[in-house]
Amino acid sequence: MATKKTHPASSVKDGKRIIKKYPNRRLYDTSTSSYITITEVKQLVMEQVALKVIDAKSNEDLTRSILLQIILDQESAGVPMFTEAVLENIIRFYGHTMQPLMGSYLEKNVQALTQFQSKMTESSKQVSPELWQQLLPLQAPVLQGMMGQYAEQSNALFLQMQEQVQDQLQKQTETLLGALGVKTTF
Repeated sequence: MATKKTHPASSVKDGKRIIKKYPNRRLYDTSTSSYITITEVKQLVMEQVALKVIDAKSNEDLTRSILLQIILDQESAGVPMFTEAVLENIIRFYGHTMQPLMGSYLEKNVQALTQFQSKMTESSKQVSPELWQQLLPLQAPVLQGMMGQYAEQSNALFLQMQEQVQDQLQKQTETLLGALGVKTTF
């Protein structure tokens, strides 16, 4: 009979696997009680393991910086996902009033694209290779329809974001003008 390995209470926090980063840049997985590489952290992310990376001394949350490092490594190593123009546009949103909405917009779009990918993966499991060969010529219209749905969803998210910005600007204007004693009716 196999015995279940027990993990220290610090190995999981808020349902997330804890990875400690030490000053020597080494990463320590508290769940497995072993050092791991950034590649192994990437694999955990790919396997959808919820994780949190913390500084071993200060307990500062380093998760975002580690995830950004993984993205940078991926962008530098192979075929980049982001063009220079996309990166330049993302940079331009920092400090802009639209910054908080842009993050939300990108997050929702990536979630929608992930759902689209899951649906495609799930449907492809149900089709034999022989049937795929027969369906291949018919795929273009189906994919166009699915991408059209994604584009519509993305457009709806953008319009929602635009409405939020207008609402925020209207409230800020009313507050400013109210402070000056000017009544507004928008």
